[in-house]
Amino acid sequence: MNKFRPFRFLAAAVMSLGCAALAPTATAAEDTGLDALSAIVEAWRTSPHADHGSLSFTYWNKDGAVPENCAACHSEPGFIDFLGADGSEAGIVNHPAAINSVIGCASCHTETAHALDSAVLPSGVTLEGLGGNATCTICHAGRASGDTVSAATTGIEEDTVSPDLAFINVHYGIAAAVMQGGEGRAGFHYPGKSYAGPFLHVRDADTCVACHDVHTTKVEPDGCLTCHRGVEELVDIRMRHDDFDGDADNSKGIQSEILGLHARLYAAIQAYARDVAGTPIGYGKGTFPYFFTDTNGDGTIGEDEAVFPNRYQSWTPRLLKAAYNYQVAAKDPGAYVHNPAYVLQLLHDSLENLSEQVSVDMQALSRP
Repeated sequence: MNKFRPFRFLAAAVMSLGCAALAPTATAAEDTGLDALSAIVEAWRTSPHADHGSLSFTYWNKDGAVPENCAACHSEPGFIDFLGADGSEAGIVNHPAAINSVIGCASCHTETAHALDSAVLPSGVTLEGLGGNATCTICHAGRASGDTVSAATTGIEEDTVSPDLAFINVHYGIAAAVMQGGEGRAGFHYPGKSYAGPFLHVRDADTCVACHDVHTTKVEPDGCLTCHRGVEELVDIRMRHDDFDGDADNSKGIQSEILGLHARLYAAIQAYARDVAGTPIGYGKGTFPYFFTDTNGDGTIGEDEAVFPNRYQSWTPRLLKAAYNYQVAAKDPGAYVHNPAYVLQLLHDSLENLSEQVSVDMQALSRP
């Protein structure tokens, strides 16, 4: 069977949708099939994978092609190339890919994609037996790991500013790596600490597609709230009741604990950068490379400061490790579902490490 036969079927069917009104002789069975396919296409069109205006698919328009190191996840031809579904070597993109090409039917509906059962995380860990999670994992595991940070900081004194250091960005949409917890090593792991492993839900809610609609990617909360009674929103769910962020309030969902601890870590990062590294720092949400010099010292990063030439450059190993874990938490906004214990541990340990140099009330904080 041709590897692209499923896509050809879908493409032909989609094209026929526009002509349905001109085919009065179509049978009821054919009408039903076209209606079902039309519903799938409409669902997909509402997803981030189909957003033609997104920077995920338009960032490289000025260059005319998506480079090999980005193409696997930012262009459908690049993803097909990476899988080897076009007859090329699997696991590598062999040439730049087309711009403005969203992740469509052919990305997931080939024999190669259907047969995929494993994926390699940035840490080098190979996940086996993934089934339908495999294609999701390829692009939702990030581009760096705690191992990357360890390699960059080895041999440099913890509190020494080094021109050889630069911020290491885990990338975004990293849920697949976060779900694996300590086994996936998405975050930087501090020596002597243990980290939670994969976060396992019940059998019927333990995969990407068990919670996310395969075409819209949206989460249908009804299944979650069936078991988690007494809450109205997913963010209100919590199974751990310690005060992790030190605000003396554990009445809200676990998401509030993650956000609270995240904010505490940011304050400690700013204090350390100012008092130890000697250069004020700030975070520019959504602007690469995210951490910039706070030139006016007002604690925030304005538009004039969030520019690449003003990127933060006074990194010490201690500061880089904490900032990296801060970004891990920032780039998985669903961590409260994917693996709350692991992300809380990363934030807690980063704070604890910074507390060796700046004032942090660790006594108020609990570690999962």
